[in-house]
Order: sequence, then C-alpha cells, then structure tokens
Amino acid sequence: MSGVRRRGRPVVEVGAQVRFRGVRWQVVALSRQGFHLVDEGGADQVVLAGHLFADPGFAVLGAEPVQAVPQWGLFETAPVVAREKAMAWLRHIREVECGLPGGPDSGGVMRDEYDPQRWTLAERERAKAAELTALGFARVSDRTVQKMRLAYRKQGLWGLVDHRSTRGRSGGGRQDERVVAAVREVLRGQRGRSKGTVKGLMPLVAQLLDERYKGAVTMPSRATFYRLVHEIAHPADHPAIRVRTVPVTDDGRGFTPTVALRPGEQVQIDTTRLDVLARFDDGSVGRPELTIAVDVATRAILAGVLCPAGTQAVDAALLLAEMAVPHPARPGWPDVLRFAHSAVLPAERLLSLDERLRGAAARPVVVPETVVVDRGKVFLSKAFTGACEALGISVQAAPPFAPTAKGIVERTFGSINTLFCQHLPGYTGSDVTRRGKDAAREACYSVAQLQELLDEWVVHYHHRPHQGLRHPMLPKIALSPNQMWAALVAATGYVPVPLTGNDYLELLPVRWQAITEHGIRLHHRTYDHDLLGPHRGQPSTVAGRGGKWEIHYNPHDARQVWIRLPDGWLTEIPWIHRDHTHQPFNDRIWQYLRTITAQQTGQDAEQAEAALVEALDALMRRARAGQATAQEQHLLNRTTTVRTPPPRRSQSRHHTPRPQPGAAGSGEGEGEGEGEDSLDGLAAEDETVGDPAVPVSGYGLYDAEEEALKW
Repeated sequence: MSGVRRRGRPVVEVGAQVRFRGVRWQVVALSRQGFHLVDEGGADQVVLAGHLFADPGFAVLGAEPVQAVPQWGLFETAPVVAREKAMAWLRHIREVECGLPGGPDSGGVMRDEYDPQRWTLAERERAKAAELTALGFARVSDRTVQKMRLAYRKQGLWGLVDHRSTRGRSGGGRQDERVVAAVREVLRGQRGRSKGTVKGLMPLVAQLLDERYKGAVTMPSRATFYRLVHEIAHPADHPAIRVRTVPVTDDGRGFTPTVALRPGEQVQIDTTRLDVLARFDDGSVGRPELTIAVDVATRAILAGVLCPAGTQAVDAALLLAEMAVPHPARPGWPDVLRFAHSAVLPAERLLSLDERLRGAAARPVVVPETVVVDRGKVFLSKAFTGACEALGISVQAAPPFAPTAKGIVERTFGSINTLFCQHLPGYTGSDVTRRGKDAAREACYSVAQLQELLDEWVVHYHHRPHQGLRHPMLPKIALSPNQMWAALVAATGYVPVPLTGNDYLELLPVRWQAITEHGIRLHHRTYDHDLLGPHRGQPSTVAGRGGKWEIHYNPHDARQVWIRLPDGWLTEIPWIHRDHTHQPFNDRIWQYLRTITAQQTGQDAEQAEAALVEALDALMRRARAGQATAQEQHLLNRTTTVRTPPPRRSQSRHHTPRPQPGAAGSGEGEGEGEGEDSLDGLAAEDETVGDPAVPVSGYGLYDAEEEALKW
C-alpha cells in the first residue's frame, strides 16, 4: 500500500512505509489525528499527524517525489514565447506520466502508446520523443523527455521554462574576472568619499592590476570600462549618479531604523545652518546655526537653540537639560499656545503632577532615554557623553556616512526651512541657485530675535498635523505632535524632573587640578577663596586622580570655576581679578593675549598674570571704542554665556553656596594643563581666525541659581 498517489500527492494509509526521525516505520493503524507506527524492531508509538508531517526528514517510502507547487509569480516573469512553450510541454509531460494530457481524472480518451497499464515509463518517454520529433520539436530524445519530466517534478511549471530566456546579464559580462574584481575593489575604496568621474577610476584600476598581476592583465578600452562600471557599480558608489540611498554594511546588510513606541525612547539630535541670514552684533550678516532635538515617537521638537557660530559640547550638553523641563510661555503669547489652556494636551491631569506646566508653552515635555547623534566632535566629547551619563541617557552614534540613520531630524530641518525660514526676510533658499540678489540687504533680524520667533513657531508646529503620525485605530487621520504625545503619555505616564542649579553645573566640562597655597591655577589664571584654606596643599579623596581636585569650568566664561569639596557639592571659586573684568571672556581670548604679551625675563607667575589682565582690559576698551582689529573683534564676538534653562530654585540644601570674592595672591601652578578630563575644546580647534564674526549673546556673571529663578 506504500506509495499510493491520489491526484499527484502520496497518501499515508495503513501499511504505508514512512521515515520519521530517521527511522523506517510502518503505519499499522489510524486513530483520529494519530498514526500508530511500528518499526523494524517491533517498537511502536502513536504520533499526531501534525507532528509526523512536520518532521524535517519525513517521507513516504516507495512513493514518487512530490510534485512542486507551480511558481506562478516567477513563471509570469518569463517571456511570452517561453511561457507558451512551457505550457505545451506540460501537456506532453502529463500524458507521459498518467496517459492523459490534462492530468489524472481529467477525462478524455487515453492513447494506447501512453497507457501506463501496457507500457513502462521508459517506453512512454521514447514514444513521446518520437512524437515530438515528428511534430517539429528540434533535437528531442527520450533523454530530453526524461529531463523535462524530472524538472517538472522538482520545480513544477517553472522547470519547463527555457531558462536561457530568463537568464540575466552577469555582473561583468565577458570581461576578465580579475578586472571585474579590481573595479569592485576600487569602487568600495571610494565609498564615502567625494564622487569624481568614471574616467578618474581608470588609473586606479590600472594601478591595482599592475601591482597585483605585474602586467599579466590588460586593461579594457575606455568604452568597455565605462560599460563595465555602469553594470556592476551600486547606485551609491557610481560616480555619475547623484543619489542618497540607505547605507549598508560591508556584507550587504542594511541598517534598520529603530521604531520608537513611547516618548523619549529615541531622540535624534543634530546641528545645521538655517537658510536665513541674520545680522550679527558687529554688523556682518551670516547664517546662524541651529541645534535641535526631535523625539521619534511624537515628532516633537523638544529643544532648539540658535547660535551665531559653532556649537560646543557644553551647549549640546545643556540642550539635554532643556528637554527635560517645561518650556516657558513668553509674555504676550495667545492662550492657545499655553499648556494650561490647551484643548489637546491633558493639562488638567498633568498640572496636578507638575506645577511648572501652568506657565509652560503648549508643547511636549519628554525625558530622553536614548539620543542618536552623528560622529561630530561635539557629540562624542566627554562633556556631552558625561552629561548624558549624569542624566541617565544612552548615547547611540549613527553609522558613518549614514544621514538616513537620523532621517527624522534631517527632515525636520527641511520643515523648519520651508515652513519658517522662507517667510522671513533674508531667506537664502536651499542652494545658491535659489538665492535672491538682495538677500543680505533684506536681513534685519538678530540671532536673539530669530530665537524668539523660532520658539513661538515651534509651539505652532506642535499643533500642525504630521503625515508621519498615525493612530492605530484611525490610520487615515494624521495627528499633530501634541495629539500623539497626549495619546502616548496616557499609556506611558509623565515623570517630572526638577533640575536644580547644581544639576546644570554638573553638566559643565571637568578638569582635575591641585589646590596650591595660592589657590587653583588653570591656564595661567589663579582662582582663590577663603573656602580653600583648609584644603591648600592637601590631596583630594579621589585616589584615581593622583590627589587632584575635580574642577568644573565654563568654556565661554573663564571668570570663575566650581570645585567639588569634601562635602560633595560644587562650590564657586572666583578668579582673583574678576572684579576688574565686567565682560565674559573665553580661553581663546586668553590664549591670544598670551601670544601678544611678551613675558619679561625674571617675571613670576603673579606678575605675568597681572600683565595679561591689563592686556585684557585694554582689549575690552579698544573693542568698546571700535578700535579693535578684525581678529580681536572676531574673538570677542565669539564670547557668549552658556544658554541655561533650569527650573525654579530648589528648596533643598543641594544648591551651591556662592562665596564672596576675595583677594588672594598668585603663585606657581602645579601640573599646569594636566588632568584634562574634557575634550570640549576639540570643537573649536578646527575653527580659524578668518571665520565670519558672530555676536555676543549677553554679558554678566554666569549664575545657575539666578538663572533658575527665571524658570
């Protein structure tokens, strides 16, 4: 009974021999959904039908191979002539197997020469070969009929297609495989670099072939080389194709974008220059730089900061803190832009959890879990990664040369340029071909004014439907970022994060310095206060730093530092000459003054510092009088206080006490320049003095507690 077929499929019935788990069994009984099996040794077992058929090695012994299911989708890709010929072969193969051209149980009259009861399969194959030869089929033998029949059994109808008509062009055609391999290797080597021309690849391939095969391989002609590159080059690697594709790894795997299902699960951060001109304080005109953070789940712009020049690591670090606190509504904004009056946001429920929302703007508040950044020095610096670690945020660097890995924030920049910038005077267009001739003359807003306009526009943006946001139950309706945040926050919850002024000090870059008898020496400046008295000359409790003390400093304002004393809190230590300097200055100005101020022979550190202070005061006076050089004006315009948006003052004891500055002597510094634990300066090292001037955003001492009172 083994091997019985019904309508082309083998049948498992009592007496059939089957292979199960690599053992030969005989079916002795059937019971509902089970088979009673007995092996050659007499052992028996009952196996469910589904379990039996799911065994990878299951087979009905003695039965012919199972006919493959027709691959109609693949079959339709063949040319019409090839499909018609395959359909003709199908009738002949069926007639050889069962005697009827339409298959078993198709009806009709069976011809004698194909009767399975009278003739063997080999005899029927020879009869079919003779018939096809008489009909005009070229070179048909019994071997050909057998080959077509087995192909039909294995591949179904697709096996009867003449695959010469479906065969695609090979990557290199008839070219030498060594030439093809060399071209592929050169194309891979150019990946990620600026694209040239196809002609520029020829000497590189010729050099590679000469080094590898010592002249044994001949370069193809120019026309042949061009055709070869067009055939085998990937669109992203082809020099003549301008395309931005999804990046792939070396083994061809694509980078799969992450899907965020809750607010803050993934936040993308990036920086670019806006397509609008702004007027800087020195009268020059330029494009300001915008750094934004976009939440993937809600498409909300969590924070956005405009800077006249390059963003530093401390600015990016403080951007993280701005995301975690409610953004305040500006005076004069309509009620529709205020959180407490929003008809979309769950204001009534969230106001009971976080009182800060009462005066906040109607935009989402999200605590990031993971931030996706590019591989710029700013976002990979220790200042930024340390701030993320302090706030419990994971940093995920995007793959190199993969702008699509941060596609959401890149697209948001496009929305800002098209929905916001193009309606402002001084709009430059997306490229120089779209720029008006009077764009620079039309520019009338300063960076601070653009920041105010942007903050208000961002609130409007969160009320605008976004085509990438869809509700699972209403897939045809686009939701706004506020609507999506309201829907997701109801499921994931809202956790207010009250950040104190001390939290923002923790985000500043860190150095490790010793406390000498004269105070703290940093970059040839002396910082001192009476609070350092008990610790002068004493090692810190941090054994891993050789007794040095943890110092936090603001790279934009060098007039004070903060030291972590044994009580665990950061304490402000002023520069001994701070009372004589009413404008913030950074390390670049200080280094410039050191280069133009010659140190006299026998001059000690205190006298040298005093000379630098006089030079700094003279520089500030020349700048106010308009007599500073272009280089000096450029350095002064780059000086700016850090943008810090902390919440209201914490009532706990964790805020930092502010000591009154006192006079102290200066002396020799130990370990000058050693113990650097922040690479924040890397972002500014590549900038040259010839860069366009940018404005100062404000003067005055940087005080985290006073800034907190504004929030």
